[in-house]
Amino acid sequence: MNDTVNLAYDYPLLGALWTVLWIVLWVAWFILLFRVIADVFRDDDLSGWAKAGWLILTILLPFLGVFVYVLVRGRSMGARERRHLQAQQEAVDRYIRETAGETGATSTADELHKLSEMRTRGDITDEEFRLAKERILR
Repeated sequence: MNDTVNLAYDYPLLGALWTVLWIVLWVAWFILLFRVIADVFRDDDLSGWAKAGWLILTILLPFLGVFVYVLVRGRSMGARERRHLQAQQEAVDRYIRETAGETGATSTADELHKLSEMRTRGDITDEEFRLAKERILR
């Protein structure tokens, strides 16, 4: 057996940088791979068979499949991503509006503030202010 011990200082700096570069490239590759797979599923223009074909090509020959997909359909990937994000944002906004009950109505605090401003300007009397305030707080 070989009884040599490799210490950290035996690993050259250029070798460490090369290793870090390869790790970064592999991470970028996996990100691109998953973005392509998500884009295949997200695209409504592709038929089921076309989606299956792209997935089979991407899974069996990942480097070639992703490369060909990006060359053939890469230009429209950004537009599909943008549409998907806009649809998500609209759904979140719609949910927030429904949950908050915003149908153009103002909150009680807003109505009281407006009522107070009207009294300060002299548009309504103190008695009218009191009655309106009771109606709002009910």
